[in-house]
Amino acid sequence: PFRAVPLHSRRLTLIRRTRGGAMGDVTDCCVVVCGGGNAAQVVTGLLATRYRTIAVSFFADEAAKWKTALGRDEFELTVEGASVGKIRSKPTEITNDPSVAKQADVIILAVPSFAHGEYFEKFAPYMKPGTIVAVMPARSGGDILFSAKLGDKAKDMVFVGFETLPWACRFTEWGRKATILGTKNSILAAVTPQSAKNKAVGTLQGLLGVFPLIIESPNNLGISLRNPGMIVHPGVMYGRWGPESWDGKPKAEKPLFYQGVDDFTEKVLLGMTSEVQAVCRKMEKLVPGLSLKDACTLKQWYLDCYDGQMSDTSTLKGCMNTNKAYNGLTHPCKGDAGSYMPDLQYRYLAEDVPTGLCFAKGLAEILGIPTPTMDKVVVWAQGCIGLEIMVDGKMKGKDLAKTRAPQGVGITTIAQFIKLAKLEEFKTGGGGLLAKLAICCN
Repeated sequence: PFRAVPLHSRRLTLIRRTRGGAMGDVTDCCVVVCGGGNAAQVVTGLLATRYRTIAVSFFADEAAKWKTALGRDEFELTVEGASVGKIRSKPTEITNDPSVAKQADVIILAVPSFAHGEYFEKFAPYMKPGTIVAVMPARSGGDILFSAKLGDKAKDMVFVGFETLPWACRFTEWGRKATILGTKNSILAAVTPQSAKNKAVGTLQGLLGVFPLIIESPNNLGISLRNPGMIVHPGVMYGRWGPESWDGKPKAEKPLFYQGVDDFTEKVLLGMTSEVQAVCRKMEKLVPGLSLKDACTLKQWYLDCYDGQMSDTSTLKGCMNTNKAYNGLTHPCKGDAGSYMPDLQYRYLAEDVPTGLCFAKGLAEILGIPTPTMDKVVVWAQGCIGLEIMVDGKMKGKDLAKTRAPQGVGITTIAQFIKLAKLEEFKTGGGGLLAKLAICCN
């Protein structure tokens, strides 16, 4: 089943005979890693030890700066708690040239969610069929954005949406050294289309290593609606700094973020998570066979992810107030001690509203589900971040295309949403209803 290539080829390569009798090289894999932040540099350093790894950044001159910082040296990755504590490697290339996507078997995005669209759009002309595109994390509606940016070409690609990053990590010397502080035991991911899940999950597990274990989520819609950041961050910010609770005066101290959640903020969070659950149940009814089990309530998410770290799990407020992982974490603020004002353009609003909450709100609107709590949070937040998203209670603002709302890519009916999200493959005995929806779409 195997034969060895002569040694003068400069490396010993194992060749496998496939079922069809053709010969294929099983050692070649090219990975394009997107971004230049903590996560992107860690992924690059980790994968470059074994595979052809190309780092790409479209942000300003970040790629050139990284290339200069590294020079001819190897990148050094420290893995705390591991038997092999130091890993040294060198990426094949560091560039801002999107055409390198034509070499990629796997593309990994480890950039902020607001930048995903730019990478999808710039890579689209060069990507080859079967390319696995993994987004860490995908946030909400990542698969919809991917399909919209690639158009007809998306049907030949594999999209993998991860719930979160695999590690907690940080720079120790930008562009040259980084540290993995901890690796998650497991991580949720969903594959579109389902027919490619074995290849995609197997490939990505091989790249990441034994940990974290990739747990397959049934679909990317579940990943999108599970996104805790779209509820927690805008909800807690509104609860503390919104018009119903804040008098506009500076604070003597930075308020605690999670552990400072009060009864009013809990009510806001419960309202938002209940509205998301209404969206889940309506979608499951419209698409028989679709499971959104992973898109759980916010309280259940805390019970799943922080079991054993909370001393009071009787309420959502209790889960957040007593979570040891949140000890001392404060609201993002500006100003000096004794006179703190909130930073209302921090990523908790600037990122989690456009690329998270707007997806859930937009889908709810298409489904005809009332969302009074989401509405007031979005209306307040859009004023803070300088975007026009909702107008007269509807998702029709001039900046809608800058968000992950389905309406931002032209989706206005549930049939269009089902088609772009590739949810038809989950139907079981629901052909009549889906056929009617398709007629509406046309």
